[in-house]
Amino acid sequence: MIGYVTVGTNDITKARGFYAALIGALGGSELMRMEENHFTLYGMAWGTPGIAVIEPYNGEAATVGNGMMVALVIDTRAKVDMLHAKALELGGSCEGEPGLRGPDGEQAFYAAYFRDLDGNKLCAFKMGPAD
Repeated sequence: MIGYVTVGTNDITKARGFYAALIGALGGSELMRMEENHFTLYGMAWGTPGIAVIEPYNGEAATVGNGMMVALVIDTRAKVDMLHAKALELGGSCEGEPGLRGPDGEQAFYAAYFRDLDGNKLCAFKMGPAD
């Protein structure tokens, strides 16, 4: 149902570098760029959900939403670990180390939390038993 989500930025050049490297670490890439409104979309492929960075349309400063978070579904726990480490390497900040949240098993929730350069919160997660 979700096509893409956007996160605001106050420095589109830095945000593009962060998301190009972060999504690139998963095998994704930049899918669309519109210079006139500083919109850039990243994802794995057309027709799958993506994440975009944009400077706010109203010209005011981008701010993070309290309680707002973008969750990225990942296919292995090792990739969750890798993505969290990559975010920190790129200058992001940790909001929760990789690990299980609750019991292991068929409905296990393995996740890591981090913030991008503008303070937007993201979660990388893998559902299900260890791979």
